[in-house]
Amino acid sequence: MSAFKTIKPSTLDRDAFVATFADVYEHSPWVAETVFDAGVDATLDDVEVMHRRLSQVMLAADHATQLALVNAHPDLAGKAAIRGELTAASTSEQAGAGIHECTAEEFARFTELNDAYKARFGFPFIMAVKGSDRHQILAAFEERIHNSPEQEFARALAEINKIARFRLEAM
Repeated sequence: MSAFKTIKPSTLDRDAFVATFADVYEHSPWVAETVFDAGVDATLDDVEVMHRRLSQVMLAADHATQLALVNAHPDLAGKAAIRGELTAASTSEQAGAGIHECTAEEFARFTELNDAYKARFGFPFIMAVKGSDRHQILAAFEERIHNSPEQEFARALAEINKIARFRLEAM
């Protein structure tokens, strides 16, 4: 059982709950809204329970809603990162993986892979980068680009749930 460091979700009203958890799933407050509307109790003060409930909501959504969530994620080492337009969580996650230290050649490779991946799958490459470095991320990119669209969509959702877990644990 792991409690949140500074918040107690069960004590929050709807607006505060949604504001607190809105970006656990990138630009998708509907996940937190759905969890709150289903009922909040003290069990949600445990990170694992909160993650499970949020994950269940996301996985139960229809394909179009899930695709919108996937597409809300920025490209790794993409133009938004270079321009400083990422959410605070995405900026921290990408910096933690050393993406901001890419050489010009590595940035070019990220751009090439981002473009090829989106052309093949119709959504950005998603990877929970915590604990990985830019070389591991590029290797995963090069491996996963050969998967089927169905495999990659399922993988994107799984990676999004990992990202959500990391974000909840950081709270």
